[in-house]
Amino acid sequence: MSSRIRTGTATARESREDYTGGVYGSMLAASVVIGAGSLGSFPRTELVLLLLLTGVVFWIAHVHAQLFGARLARQPLDRRVVAHVCRDEWPIVKAAVPPAVAVAVSPLLGMGVRGAVWLALAVAVAGQVGWSVAAARHAGASPRLMAATAAVNLLLGLLIISFKIVLTH
Repeated sequence: MSSRIRTGTATARESREDYTGGVYGSMLAASVVIGAGSLGSFPRTELVLLLLLTGVVFWIAHVHAQLFGARLARQPLDRRVVAHVCRDEWPIVKAAVPPAVAVAVSPLLGMGVRGAVWLALAVAVAGQVGWSVAAARHAGASPRLMAATAAVNLLLGLLIISFKIVLTH
């Protein structure tokens, strides 16, 4: 989990700089696109909803896990703590939005459903790489380390894409 339940200015700065949920959410979105398989009568609409709703469900699960963990540690839960955890985990949902938008606008680009799926997958992988580079940059990483994290996340994204290729051929 990416959240730390504490109060104070240091934690506020840390939460704004923690992009773990975005990387995770992008990988989740790519996995949803691959796992969607055959969709029903309205494949684009169903894929958009599947992406967004899966992001929301995983966000809720992460928030619950963070708050439950705080209870186990006997830290009091108040509205401020709950709001902080909800904000801290929100990048999981934010990462699902660009692939969903890609699917939604794909007809304007003249794409069929298959093209929309590939576009969403590419956008999710690009998001994964982008979130990881943003995290490294905000952490003060060197350009070399930012390139390394981008390469690792690109390789993970390509691994997800290879699953799509293997599963559909």
